[in-house]
Amino acid sequence: MRITLSSSALSSRLGILSKVINSKNSMPILECFLFEVSNMQLTITASDSENVLQTNMPLDYAEGEGKFAVNNRTILDAVKELPEQPLTIDVETSSLAIKVIYQNGIYNFTAQNADEYPIVQRMPEGTTNLTLPSGVLADSITRTLFATAQEELRPVMNGIYFDLSPEALALVASDGHKLVRDKNFKIQTEQPRSFILPKKPATLLKNILAKDDSDVIIRFDDRNAEIIFTDTVLSCRLIEGRYPNYNSVIPQDNPYQLNIDRKMLLGALRRVLPFASESSQLIRLHIENGKIEVSSEDIDFSTSAKEEITCDYAGKSMNIGFKGPSLTEILNNLSSDEVTLELADPSRPCLILPAEQPDSEDVLMLIMPMLLND
Repeated sequence: MRITLSSSALSSRLGILSKVINSKNSMPILECFLFEVSNMQLTITASDSENVLQTNMPLDYAEGEGKFAVNNRTILDAVKELPEQPLTIDVETSSLAIKVIYQNGIYNFTAQNADEYPIVQRMPEGTTNLTLPSGVLADSITRTLFATAQEELRPVMNGIYFDLSPEALALVASDGHKLVRDKNFKIQTEQPRSFILPKKPATLLKNILAKDDSDVIIRFDDRNAEIIFTDTVLSCRLIEGRYPNYNSVIPQDNPYQLNIDRKMLLGALRRVLPFASESSQLIRLHIENGKIEVSSEDIDFSTSAKEEITCDYAGKSMNIGFKGPSLTEILNNLSSDEVTLELADPSRPCLILPAEQPDSEDVLMLIMPMLLND
């Protein structure tokens, strides 16, 4: 069997697929890419047994059909340094000897038997289908992924919750200290449906989805999901269990509103945070008319920092404390120039919203305050 294709196209696809493969695998064959040649198409598959990423590529030339498995490091290292050029892969199907022929040289190595590779299970008929633009899904995942938890006792918190209702599609993530809810009102369904996407496939989608209007189709049931985009399919196992009622923790009546330049607040936090206690990472905000004082201290090492910045605020003066890295993450994952902080008192959750919401979306982030010892 002999095939010819673009070296850079192959290298870029393998680079994406390699992100699925674990450094340690339960089955040695999962350290390989599966190559399948049929009808002038090359299908490449990578898997870690729970997540399967599969992509199709057109071939410039194909003689014969069949399949073989190649160690991911071997083939990645072989092609990543090659400049753009036609690449010929020659496979001796009986001995599994492979020749990769390029402009000025040749690689020789051995493939593995493709029959050992697990068969990719496709979603059965009758599953729920959801279609949305690639850019919208990529942005929503990027905004929510950082807020997922890493808990053994409550695995449902370790993924992004997709809550599809007649009103909107909401993507939700929370680790108990911070919460993100990203609603899109253009995506609706008559029958409410939901699933929890684990962190690894969500991270893969964040990194490989195109930021455009091309369609992404998500097919899912109670246990598995299949995400189809361009010429790629990601199949993954979902997190099973009931996600907590996230709406019950979002306050509806925070009376005080503070508007501030997002980058200005972020800059102050980055300058003050290194002087906070390493154990608590506490940042104190003293808020009064027209200004915020951002401060931190570490009593054990006699360090402290304080910075004053202007804001638009006319509510009652208050001191409120937050975990510095959590507040920084929230501000980093908003893209608006200005943000609005909705506050009630130093013991209740603070809502952080973009001053201007994206089109047909409602982005809300919540952070729990920390106790201040005044």
